[in-house]
Amino acid sequence: MTMNFPIKRKARVKTINKANLGMDLEGLINESNTYYLNNNIAVIHKKPTPVQIVKVDYPMRSKAVITEAYYKTPSTTDYNGIYKGKYIDFECKENHNKTSFPLANIHPHQISHLKNIIEHGGIGFLIVAWNVYNEYYVVPFEVINEYWENSLKDGRKSIPYEAFVKQGHLIKEGYLPRLNYLKVIDEIYF
Repeated sequence: MTMNFPIKRKARVKTINKANLGMDLEGLINESNTYYLNNNIAVIHKKPTPVQIVKVDYPMRSKAVITEAYYKTPSTTDYNGIYKGKYIDFECKENHNKTSFPLANIHPHQISHLKNIIEHGGIGFLIVAWNVYNEYYVVPFEVINEYWENSLKDGRKSIPYEAFVKQGHLIKEGYLPRLNYLKVIDEIYF
């Protein structure tokens, strides 16, 4: 008689690929935007990141491979478009913390860009995913900018979770689209 003992296996360590942070939220936003476009609700697209191609290998004429490229300039925000006759522009961020959202996740050129959008009558905001709580918030740019400006004065480097609950607007998940952020935009701006 043979005994089958369990085989010891090394525990798998899950690593987070920092290059793909935000892709889950962006996937949800892309699905929502496709729904909005297909149903003639809004025209909102992800902005391409400007890239300078430096080197291309041509193993075959029909199979060119880019082997070296660099970002030309920092991208402004993730998405822009038009909704109910208004220009909208926004950035998506994922957060894996429990208590606060690091201001380091927002770049100075994005703050400057969103300020310009607001000054010219557009709608600017952030959509922030709190992955620990499985919650998504629309946060008007004015709220983000207040914390940004205060951080320059008092050195605070984050926005507390409570601020999202009080000053942000929770996006309730649904069926079509799963993340109907324009419903929240209606409540805030229209």
